Amino acid sequence: MTDHGSTEGSREALATAAHRLTGRAPVLLDARHFMSGGPHGPAGGGRVRGNGGGDGVVLEVPAEGLALAARAVILYEIPPHRRLELADLQRALREHGVRSLGTAVGGWRAASDKRLAVECFARAGVRQMPTVTLSRPTAAEAAEVFDRLGGDVWARPAVGMSGQDVFHVTTRAQLAEAAECYARAGADWLLAQDARNFTADGRRHQYRVTVLGGRALRAVEHVQDDPDEPCNLARGAVSTPLPLAELPAGLAELAEAATGAVGLPFAAVDLAAESGGVVFEVNVHPAYGSPGALEAVAVPYVAAHLEAPAG
Repeated sequence: MTDHGSTEGSREALATAAHRLTGRAPVLLDARHFMSGGPHGPAGGGRVRGNGGGDGVVLEVPAEGLALAARAVILYEIPPHRRLELADLQRALREHGVRSLGTAVGGWRAASDKRLAVECFARAGVRQMPTVTLSRPTAAEAAEVFDRLGGDVWARPAVGMSGQDVFHVTTRAQLAEAAECYARAGADWLLAQDARNFTADGRRHQYRVTVLGGRALRAVEHVQDDPDEPCNLARGAVSTPLPLAELPAGLAELAEAATGAVGLPFAAVDLAAESGGVVFEVNVHPAYGSPGALEAVAVPYVAAHLEAPAG
């Protein structure tokens, strides 16, 4: 079950993994049918009910005459700004014993809202760069935080994806431009001190460690030629798979701690070895666009739904 309005592509990778593991094509449902509605779209009209005594649920979409019994549901590729609209569905799946790694309502919320993630990391002692949350600050307030963090910072929206509206800020003029961008969107935002995460030849880089069931599963290194752009594939970074044994010391454990801090059974953690080893963010639904991701991540992730206990 994914948002069929998304063009990210994870749906296809997950369907391929499910077919490979079960020998059958999975049923693909549009998660928008089960959204409760909100500022980003109307209620979808989907319903969830128990299947009459056994484990699992019946997923109904009256507008399409659909009633599907399910004991395992993969819930994925949901844009961050619409995830809260699936909370009722997530609770129903858990209540009825459906096998799913996508029912952690609190974990989705904490990881999707970077303000909450920063708080979770602080409570759990997970290392991160000094970060301050801003909500419609005055120019003077934003400038004070910028100066306090050393005048070399990254600005990012509280809720976002793919590096959109993320800015490297080193001047007051750039700070004003970023503040205006977030003000137009009515968005809260964060300023975080730069981690100085450069390769020996001056390129920006970071690691992404995928965690499943509390253990590091896969690592890749993202390298960005433009030091003022975030290390996202959507913003021009290049991803290279990396054996877990070749990760800088402590990063696998740091990724595992960050995933646990926000309360997720599965996630991909962006982090850097520089500045003592720091976490940038936890991604609820990492995309499967990097080389080898289907075999290394999608297959074991789907397999966990076939083997995992309910919830």
